[in-house]
This record gives sequence, structure tokens and C-alpha cells, in this order.
Amino acid sequence: MGKIIYVTGGARSGKSSFAEKKVFESKKEKIYIATAISFDEEMKERVRLHKVQRGEDWITIEAYKNIQNLLLEYKNRDAVVLLDCLTNLVTNNMIIDREVDWDNITQDILRDIENEIKNEVDNLICFIKDSSLDMVVVSNEVGMGLVPPYALGRYFRDIAGRMNQLVAKESHEAYLIVSGLELKLK
Repeated sequence: MGKIIYVTGGARSGKSSFAEKKVFESKKEKIYIATAISFDEEMKERVRLHKVQRGEDWITIEAYKNIQNLLLEYKNRDAVVLLDCLTNLVTNNMIIDREVDWDNITQDILRDIENEIKNEVDNLICFIKDSSLDMVVVSNEVGMGLVPPYALGRYFRDIAGRMNQLVAKESHEAYLIVSGLELKLK
């Protein structure tokens, strides 16, 4: 049964560095799930810097959907998966390949979108628990700031917050990172 470690905190809090340290400490084969999509030069540079920081000995999978299917070939390996990050997974599943008027969306459509995202997260958690893989999940803490003034921001915050709760509940360990300092939550 795979172990899940959840790491959350604000932007630039040191979450990814802490998560990478946890992966390195495991002494297992390393698999990186990159959920970000490089739309512009700034994001391409961030991705490049993350790759340099991690080093060459990682298997990298770029995906935000059906991740468990992409991990099937590694299911029985002695490896640890670093999913960085859950909030990008939520964002991409909310926006990519959708034509949604977020200012006029019905609650039924919003509920369907959230259920699709929840299914993605549930499927990945179940897959990890039923495998020999461990997984470290990085996510932004989205509930400590101001309420977004626009509908899409509020929907994102709510869905991401609920996905954070889901992963935190299912995790074996959970950490909050603030200014590079970690607080073990469980």
C-alpha cells in the first residue's frame, strides 16, 4: 500500500523544495508529475529551473488528467511520485478544453466540473493506495487570502480548497510550509 504525504503552503513558501527533500530522503526511484502547462516564457523558465533543481535522475510525466493511467507501468516499482502541484491540476481541469462563461455558470454545471475534478483526485489516491508507489502531493493553501472579487477565482478557491481537504484527509503525513519552515500537521 502506497503512502501519501501532503505538503501545502502559500506561494513561494518553500513547498516544492520541502517536497523534493522528502522524495530524496526516501532513497527510492523518483517520478515527477508536472501538472503545469507552459503557456508563456515566464512559465517555461520556471519549469526549466525546477528541472535543474531536481537533477537528471527523475522520470518526468507532464499531465493533469488520467495520471493513474500514466503511472500504470510504474505501479509495482519501489518509487515515489512527486505531484507538483494539485492546484495546477485543479486549474487545468477547470479551464482547459472547456467553453465556460464563469460569470453566468449554473450551479449544476459547476457541480459537474467539481465532480470531474474530484474523480481525478479520487482515482489517483486509490491508485497510489493500491500500488507499491508512495506519493508526495504539493498544493497551494488557497483559503488564507482575500475572497476573490470575480466568480472564476471564487470557484477555483472553493474547488481547490475541497481537493486540498480530500488529499490531506487521505494522507499519512501532512505539512504546512511557511517562509521555508515546516509545521507537521499529521
